[in-house]
Amino acid sequence: MSEDLTPTYVETGKAFERDMNYVPDRITAGARRPEHGPVAGELWPVEPGRYRLVAARACPWANRTIIVRELLGLQDVISLGTPGPTHDKNSWTFDLDPDGLDPVLGIPRLKDAYEKRFPGYPRGITVPAIVEESSGLLVTNDFPWITHDFFFEWKEYHRPDAPDLWPAHLREEMEEVMQRIFTEVNNGVYRCGFAGSQETYEAAYERLFAALDWLEERLADRRYLMGEAITEADVRLFTTLVRFDPVYHGHFKCNRNKLSEMPNLWGYARDLFQTPGFGDTVDFEQIKAHYYVVHTDINPSGIVPAGPDLSGWTTPHGRG
Repeated sequence: MSEDLTPTYVETGKAFERDMNYVPDRITAGARRPEHGPVAGELWPVEPGRYRLVAARACPWANRTIIVRELLGLQDVISLGTPGPTHDKNSWTFDLDPDGLDPVLGIPRLKDAYEKRFPGYPRGITVPAIVEESSGLLVTNDFPWITHDFFFEWKEYHRPDAPDLWPAHLREEMEEVMQRIFTEVNNGVYRCGFAGSQETYEAAYERLFAALDWLEERLADRRYLMGEAITEADVRLFTTLVRFDPVYHGHFKCNRNKLSEMPNLWGYARDLFQTPGFGDTVDFEQIKAHYYVVHTDINPSGIVPAGPDLSGWTTPHGRG
């Protein structure tokens, strides 16, 4: 197995397009057909202690699953495995654990769980992923539905004061907000960073900052994206915002301004960061190591910047 640490993300002359083909299995109460969303794969039953969430703290898509698990109080119901921040072209690895093995699954690479379920798995080995502990089989890596189902399908096991992350009366608008956040912000920073031409980069840059300006205005008269309570929309935006100044501003050339120079977004991001379940899931050192070491096509030296100063995240946000 190759140990080549040079995955390629930039295609010369092309705009970045994210591969959104994931293993479409879902975990539902009683393995029943869910009320929301597609069923393109197998259904697995909700069962405490059966599954392990594998989610690297460096990855924004994985970070959102860690946050939702914390907010809902599912820590004792679904275990958590955390790969290290760097990976080769083959797999995320458990290099932070003793002997480089996940202590529950006993594997050195997340790829082992993918291959055990799908020998010769042809797509990327991505986090987050849910693995069945007893068999070591991958269940799903379909990240938008993992957090959705944590809320809707694992309700019996939520802590008593868990937040309503998907309020029924706001859901239609929230879906529209989250879709724009995904296409223009969550994925928008990657379109900037992995642009293969000046033209595709500048188009991506304009789209990203148009969306950030929209969010800055939206947050001028409300504490959170949907009003006065935290929802899934806030989780999805937060994981990009918390990486913006340490990574995306410089590494991905998203440099019209820093997050800390947008007053409403900066106050909002600090408000979330200081909320239990958000900032305590963030590891800035792992975040920087992941992007600057793994993306050798845009940072061939592998040097990780010493800055920026991140002490501002714990300063008063004034949004209470």
